[in-house]
Amino acid sequence: MIASATRRRLWPGTALLVALGLLAACGPRTPPLPRLAPDAVVLAFGDSLTFGTGAAPQESYPARLEALIGRKVVSAGVPGEVSAAGLARLPAALEEAKPQLVILCEGGNDFLQKLGDGQAADNIRAMVRFAKAQGAQVVLIGVPKPGLLPSPAGFYADIAREFRLPYEETALKKILADNALKSDLVHPNAAGYARLAETIAALLKKTGAI
Repeated sequence: MIASATRRRLWPGTALLVALGLLAACGPRTPPLPRLAPDAVVLAFGDSLTFGTGAAPQESYPARLEALIGRKVVSAGVPGEVSAAGLARLPAALEEAKPQLVILCEGGNDFLQKLGDGQAADNIRAMVRFAKAQGAQVVLIGVPKPGLLPSPAGFYADIAREFRLPYEETALKKILADNALKSDLVHPNAAGYARLAETIAALLKKTGAI
């Protein structure tokens, strides 16, 4: 009887904890973003994956994304760029575009040139910090490291958690694992860039940005 009474006394608190746990599990995991104004500018910043190597200019992911979200998307991709060069280039790109949102996709060439994850992580972290200091929101795209089963380096998720950024970690991994969606080992083709744009648009919708 005493044990039964004890269970009855504990039940309301236990039920509350269970309910709070379920709410937390069901809550939004993707950090929200302010809604993009109709005349907002989105800056797609990165290397050849942003430039659209492997497809025509109008088939790049920034061009596809612009059509999907109804906002101007400025493509600022430089083929072959390592993250250190991207960090040096970012201030001028932000000054010119004055974006409300930056979609950051850097690091692939650091991996290809074996420059070290630590250097890429430091540079990308600095890019995020600088963009936010200029008043822009940031969405981070994880770039797979080369290998038999390419997957983004763990530091992308760490940076996303640190700055509470919306983070897309699976799109490029899936695209570059599908021969029908890539032009070579490290670049999508037109269909792959379309898939990437669709995934980013879905993420922006989930954040409330569009």
